[in-house]
Amino acid sequence: VSPWDIALCATGTAVAGENALVLAVLFYTPSLRAPMFLLIGSLALADLLAGLGLVANFAVRYLLRPPSEAAELAAAGLLLASFSASVCSLLAITVDRYLSLYNALTYHSERTLGFTCAMVLLMWLLCLGVGLLPLLGWNCLRDQSACSILRPVTKDNAAVLAVTFLLLFALMMQLYLQICKIAFRHAQQIAVQHQFIATAQATSTRKGLSTLSLILGTFALCWIPFAIYSLVADSSYPAVYTYSLALPATCNSLINPIIYAFRNPDIQKSLWLACCGCIPSTFSSRPRTSSDV
Repeated sequence: VSPWDIALCATGTAVAGENALVLAVLFYTPSLRAPMFLLIGSLALADLLAGLGLVANFAVRYLLRPPSEAAELAAAGLLLASFSASVCSLLAITVDRYLSLYNALTYHSERTLGFTCAMVLLMWLLCLGVGLLPLLGWNCLRDQSACSILRPVTKDNAAVLAVTFLLLFALMMQLYLQICKIAFRHAQQIAVQHQFIATAQATSTRKGLSTLSLILGTFALCWIPFAIYSLVADSSYPAVYTYSLALPATCNSLINPIIYAFRNPDIQKSLWLACCGCIPSTFSSRPRTSSDV
C-alpha cells in the first residue's frame, strides 16, 4: 500500500468529518437560512463528497477484489463531480460577495433564498454531469497510453478540465479585485463624511483585504500547481510528483471550512451552543452581513 494513498485516504476522512460538522450546524440551526449560508452549505457538501471520494478511491484500489472497472470509474466520477462543485461553490460565494457590495441597496431583495436555491441546484446538475463523463467514455481504461495523471481521465480531457479551472480562477481573481476597489471607495466615502470613524473603517478595510488575500492565496497555492502540472504531464511521469501536488489540492477542502464557516460569527455561536450550551461573554456580537461569508 502506497503511503501517499494512505495520506490521501486520511485527508479524505478528515475532510469528510470536518465538513459534516459544518452541514450539521447549518441544518440544525434555523436562523442560518440566509442565501449566504446556503452557499456555505453547498461548499461543505461538495467538500464532504470529495472526502468520501478519496476514501472510496482508496477502497476501490486496495480493498475491492477482484478490481472493478465500473467501481473505478464511479469513484473517479465522484471525485470529479465533488471537486468541480467545490470550485463552483467558491466561485458562487465570490459572486455573492461582489453583488453584496456592488448592489448593496437592492442585494437583499434580489438575492432571495428561492433564487439562490435554483442557482445552486443548476450548478450541482452541471457538476454531476461532469462527474458522469468517465462513465460515458472520458476514460483511458482501453488505452493506457492515453491516460493523464488523473487516471482514468485521458490527457486531452484532463487538459480541458485544467484550462477550465484556470479560467474560473482568473474570474475569481478579477471579482476579488473589483471587491477591493469597491471596498476602498466605500471606505474613502465614509472617511470623508465621518472623520471620527475613519480609523475604525481603515482597520475594517485592512481586515477585509487580509481575508481576501488569505482566500485567494490559499486557493492558488493548493490548486494552481496541480492544475498546471496536469496540463503538461502524463501517466509516464513519476507518480510521486502527482501525489505531492494532489495532496495540497485535497487539503484545500480541509481549509475551506476554516475560512468560510468557522470564522463566521453566527456559525461560531451555533458551535458554542452545541458544544457547551452557552455563548462566551467575550464573544463579539455584531450584525450578520454577506461579507462574513
